[in-house]
Amino acid sequence: MSDTPATAPRPLRIALVDDQPLVRAGFSMVIDSQDDMEVVVQAADGVEAVDQLRARDVDVVLMDVRMPRMDGIEATSRILEQVPVERAPRIIVLTTFDLDEYVVAAIRAGASGFLLKDAQPEELLHAIRTIHRGDAVIAPSATRRLLERVISTPEPPERSTTALETLTEREREVLVLMGRGLSNQEIGAELFVAEATVKTHVGRVLSKLGARDRVQAVIIAFETGLVSPGS
Repeated sequence: MSDTPATAPRPLRIALVDDQPLVRAGFSMVIDSQDDMEVVVQAADGVEAVDQLRARDVDVVLMDVRMPRMDGIEATSRILEQVPVERAPRIIVLTTFDLDEYVVAAIRAGASGFLLKDAQPEELLHAIRTIHRGDAVIAPSATRRLLERVISTPEPPERSTTALETLTEREREVLVLMGRGLSNQEIGAELFVAEATVKTHVGRVLSKLGARDRVQAVIIAFETGLVSPGS
């Protein structure tokens, strides 16, 4: 039996982007108190964020939306454009108002979820870990309202349905249930399959649709008409 100690998992690398130093300091204190995550980048606006993340790999970005020089929407879009898909960070939008127009625009730009700035520390930490796993950082009720806002905001041209044609019947079922805001566990119960099986289906859906995460996949489902408000 080897006496070599097991290598500890690498902490999650977090980037904080906010124009308020006290907000960054508070978030940094909470995050750095955890053994499994650390703040490796801090930026005061979108310009700094894009520049720093060009040279640094991070796992999760906490992104304010209302900042001078470059807002979080433009910064989100540019960061995801400049980083290869396999190294792209998950981006959580920080907002003061639940589902304001900035959040909708940021989700369209590629953000994977949002978090209110007055969230409790445990909510912040849970959101970071959740989004790193590839799950949505949006409560089911908020997911519904968010997506209804997204599809009610015209953005031509309408997304092609070609991508949906690659999905199997079961994968379509899973995507529809994702669009209703169900978790993997709830989808498993609905379809009478194990949660691990659901995770496999979700992974295949994301791959076939070219979506970074389930939020982006659900937006595709709404924009192509597979899922509609009230369905």
